Amino acid sequence: MPVLSERSIASLLQPFYPETNGLLLEQLSRYLDLLMKWNVRTNLSAIRDPEEVVRRHFGESLFTALHLPSKGSLLDFGSGAGFPGLPIALARPGLAVTLAESQNKKSSFLREAVRQLGVPVNVWAGRAEDIPTDRLFDIVTLRAVDRPGVALAHARARLKNGGVLAHLTVALEEGTPAIPLPGSANGVLVLQTALFHVEQST
Repeated sequence: MPVLSERSIASLLQPFYPETNGLLLEQLSRYLDLLMKWNVRTNLSAIRDPEEVVRRHFGESLFTALHLPSKGSLLDFGSGAGFPGLPIALARPGLAVTLAESQNKKSSFLREAVRQLGVPVNVWAGRAEDIPTDRLFDIVTLRAVDRPGVALAHARARLKNGGVLAHLTVALEEGTPAIPLPGSANGVLVLQTALFHVEQST
């Protein structure tokens, strides 16, 4: 018996991602069941209520997907239990997604989730900073990472020229371009494009 029905999941996601379809809802339902099962013995998420998991984790991840390109490569920096990278991979199958997570229990969960969901997602079981420096991505996502200032600097270093950094965070200083997250008092999505100055040869 699923933790929540697909109809309930679709209703909870409506403010974040109105594009849900049968396959996506079926995959999210399986993902939720697996997350709740593992969370009993492994601290994957401090959020224990299934409806809140759908709103906060799934909803905010899928809201991010709406604002990203549908093709290219994506690195989810410090993926934890897969947010926002794995729901983005489910919603945007044209993206080649890598989930980077250094904690062994969480990376083990990610490998099992990817296997059960049957999605071609790569799990990097280590620090994102240790990915070979010549491997760059079109998109890098971050959410609830340790030492965000340091993580953001490392994330920017992983972007291709013209790539997009998508950062889910709390409200920043006034004037910072950000998209408010539905139903959140201070959560925002910050999108930045990496543009590097290239010296022209003479």
